[in-house]
Amino acid sequence: MERQVVVIAGPSGSGKNAVIDALLERSEKCSLLVNVTTRPPREGEKEGVDYYFFSVDDFKRGIETGSILEYRYVPSLGTYYGTYKPDLEGRIAKGEVVLAHKDIVGARYLKEHYNAVTIFLLPESIESLERRIRARNPGMSSAELAERMRMVTREVEEEAPHYDYRVVNADGKLEETINNVMAILKKEGYTLE
Repeated sequence: MERQVVVIAGPSGSGKNAVIDALLERSEKCSLLVNVTTRPPREGEKEGVDYYFFSVDDFKRGIETGSILEYRYVPSLGTYYGTYKPDLEGRIAKGEVVLAHKDIVGARYLKEHYNAVTIFLLPESIESLERRIRARNPGMSSAELAERMRMVTREVEEEAPHYDYRVVNADGKLEETINNVMAILKKEGYTLE
């Protein structure tokens, strides 16, 4: 069976979006899984492109009917996020390599049910990641930064070991990181051309 689903994960500021964007640009076979959420769209976000935007009732109905395969609830945001089966299955049916940006729960589900390879992007150090987060959010309070860093440390220490691959995305070495990820996918039998 040809492999078609890839999970690319990592803490905030690890470069996962930059890696995903590069894979989408370099391979016409790659497409991005569009998740479902209960949060309202932000300015400029499009239905079916950025997310599928559901009410909480519709989201819960999706869980019951099986159209939402796995999900998580973020209490601090009061928001649900999940994997939308019609989007995933539609991309697989078209023969696409589906790139999924998921946490550990989603990664485990996609590995078990869709034979996904899971890749976790790591910073070269927690300090370099803190610099990236500060640079992206200059107005962030020290309490918010401390909470972010606590989450990052937990992800790196507790979740990263459960992924198939851990790839360091060092500062200024994004091209090298992208090449490493592409080499992993080729080695694992994904068709990128």
